[in-house]
Amino acid sequence: MSHLQTFRVLPDIPEALSFLEVLSRNIWWCWQYDAVELFRRIDPRLWDGCGRNPILFLTYIPQKRLEELAADKSFLSHQERVRSQFQKLACAGRGDNGSLPARRYAVAYFSMEFGIHESIPLFAGGLGILAGDHLKAASDMDLPLVGVGLLYRQGYFRQFLDQDGWQQEEYPETDIYQLPIEKAKDARGDDLYVSVAGPDGDITAAVWRLNVGCVPLYLLDSNVSVNPREIRDITSKLYIGEEKMRIAQEMLLGIGGMRALAALDIHPAVCHMNEGHSAFSSLERIAQIRENHHVDLKTALEIIPRTTVFTTHTPVSAGNEEFPVELIRPYLVPLEERIGATADEILSWGQAQGAPPDSPISMFVLGAHMARYCNGVSELHGQVARRMWTHVWPEVPEYEIPISHVTNGVHIPSFLSRELALLFERYIGPEWHHHPSNPGNIRRVDDIYEEEVWRAHVMCRARLIRTCRKLMMRQYKRRNAPKEMLRDAELVLDQDIMTIAFARRFATYKRANLLLQDPERFEALLTDKNRPVQFIFAGKAHPRDHEGKELIKRLVQFARKSEIRNRIVFIEDYDIHVARFLVQGADVWLNTPRRPLEACGTSGMKAAINGVLNCSILDGWWCEGYAENRGWKIGSGEEYVDPAYQDAVESQALFNVLEEEVVPCFYDRKNGDIPVRWVKMMKNSMKMGMGIFCSHRMVAEYNGRFYDPAREHLFELLSEGASRARKLAAQRKKVNALWGDIRIQPPIQETEGPFRVGEKLHMTTLVDLGDLAPEDVTVELFYGLVQSADRVMSGKAKKMEMLEAHGGGRYLYACDITCRVSGRYGFTARVLPAGDAWARFQPGLLLWARQGFDMNVTITALSARGPVDR
Repeated sequence: MSHLQTFRVLPDIPEALSFLEVLSRNIWWCWQYDAVELFRRIDPRLWDGCGRNPILFLTYIPQKRLEELAADKSFLSHQERVRSQFQKLACAGRGDNGSLPARRYAVAYFSMEFGIHESIPLFAGGLGILAGDHLKAASDMDLPLVGVGLLYRQGYFRQFLDQDGWQQEEYPETDIYQLPIEKAKDARGDDLYVSVAGPDGDITAAVWRLNVGCVPLYLLDSNVSVNPREIRDITSKLYIGEEKMRIAQEMLLGIGGMRALAALDIHPAVCHMNEGHSAFSSLERIAQIRENHHVDLKTALEIIPRTTVFTTHTPVSAGNEEFPVELIRPYLVPLEERIGATADEILSWGQAQGAPPDSPISMFVLGAHMARYCNGVSELHGQVARRMWTHVWPEVPEYEIPISHVTNGVHIPSFLSRELALLFERYIGPEWHHHPSNPGNIRRVDDIYEEEVWRAHVMCRARLIRTCRKLMMRQYKRRNAPKEMLRDAELVLDQDIMTIAFARRFATYKRANLLLQDPERFEALLTDKNRPVQFIFAGKAHPRDHEGKELIKRLVQFARKSEIRNRIVFIEDYDIHVARFLVQGADVWLNTPRRPLEACGTSGMKAAINGVLNCSILDGWWCEGYAENRGWKIGSGEEYVDPAYQDAVESQALFNVLEEEVVPCFYDRKNGDIPVRWVKMMKNSMKMGMGIFCSHRMVAEYNGRFYDPAREHLFELLSEGASRARKLAAQRKKVNALWGDIRIQPPIQETEGPFRVGEKLHMTTLVDLGDLAPEDVTVELFYGLVQSADRVMSGKAKKMEMLEAHGGGRYLYACDITCRVSGRYGFTARVLPAGDAWARFQPGLLLWARQGFDMNVTITALSARGPVDR
């Protein structure tokens, strides 16, 4: 009924309680224990029944109860305490669009999903939770950051299982008036709308604002009346499978997101693209830089990458998005004039060098082409990403590929149990959560008595078991299960038994079925009378991932066996709420990915900060987190060519570590006392999580390594009419035009070896620069231990100095290297463009010395004469 008009009825909240409405409109409350408790104490059952959504919750509180609270001195005192914290931490003097410094120096953080709280269904999994934690930590640290995303009316799917254990999906419509969002306003105070030209007409989107503490998150919504139905559906669901709709989503996120910020008078100094979904933001940013600062395209392309951060999360090539050029082109033609390039040229930015013009557009390549600061999300993932993308930087050694890493972290106050938070407040201090990674705070964890840590954990485990029973009852009732099964659900699991949790996305590489490789051994583990173990599984398979769904079905059917059905459960519809119980109450967090396919994995970090011990394959973050005194490893980090063989070997390794190490440690209790060694490992795990794997450390690292330098680049490049950027553009044009004329001879070592440790080698090489000058290039000696006929291990580059000019563009370069470690070494020389890290490794601008200057000969066995400096 398009003629339907609406009106809203809001609760009549007494003036004394008016702050409750203010608090409900800023999601800051969700990571403040005192604020959560303020809502909960009003009516615990109603609070839980409303999905812990304070806006919905306030509409259901009886007027009589509100009037009682308005006269309750204890409640009002509690409210005043929360109000004081809110004004101090969540307001921070920011205006509607943030303070002036926020507008001038802001970091714009783009992400396809944001997982902030279970009551705001804008996320699917770990990528979104990470993005939400990033915003929360930025708010805690008072960083000038704004988030940009999409407002999904149906979000990601809700999961339920049929009678056979096969996953079903439903997409309930979200009532946006029950979300803590408000319409963003333009300069005139009107509701803000932006448009992106698409192949089927303009995509118009409303812009909403969600306050995450003092960080605004702007969400674009295509479900507006001026759009036809197919365009309104663009923001209906997260990760729409249909390719054309997915492209429309990402164009709206990137191009529309930048236009929304501009309309809000927010001109970010830095853009951070969280995965390739938002890579199109750089195209609109080029146009805006050109318009606002009156520079040409070449100059803009010196500015944009030096002020852009690109984080990649996907460790497999197939998982990185690629789109056909014919679907992308219609969005680019309307941008040609503003960008100053043809659609074909813009398309080439998303293709590897030398790729045919009709090659698919890689969102990774586009993101990396537009970002000087490119990173993976763990140390191992950085290595994997460099290996995956060597073809984008041809001839650059793998370990020099310009992809670094910033290991993910989790927002500790969002996931730490209330019991442990109270212990931290008592032993560390009431302000500990503002600086969780402070070394002094971490040391104080040792002051907490082991008995108190164990007692807090036992309470968390008991709460987890009660929650599982309630959820299992709900699942069985929905399936109309017989009374006998309902009675079993009431007794499922045991509060005193060692509890292992496996909860994550049910992708096949995560191998939820590793224990089912040996069902008899698994059953024996569950039914051991002296040292029993119980398992809780949870997680969603992608709607189109039938192999993942099959894993769930196998687990569910295995769990129905009468001998074990009280020892193993599968919890439907895994989300932040269920995760909170699991990471707080389990004893062991199990992780079994097929190495190296786990980019990072943050659920184990959430478990670690709660003293839950990790037992994991050495993949993702656990390569950095593992130590014998805080968890267990499965295998030793081996990688196999045959996946089936790898699964068989690591299944046995998993059973071995559980049976021989994990279970005995848990049940090692003298005279019925607490498991002393286990609790010491719990405390070590908590300290590790606080110090290394918290989001405050992660955001501080992004800020120090990327955001601050990028801001400085922006101010430097735009000063004096962008003169610095213009000079860089002219320099790049010159180098590109003349690069093909450079020749470099193989380096000559002036003394015959072998050499002794401590001796020096003098190296020279002759370089013909053509019409380029020595200040246009960097000449380096490249050397390292010989790995094979044409490779060196972890090569090292040393700059060679120009000694003398030979005329005709020929120059002699030289350097000395000191022999420090014995071994067999190889060396060669190379020429790169002079300048910063962004200029050095531009694809196609790297020239290695080759015998006889033959540009078609591969670098063969490098001359090796003995020990040199490593």
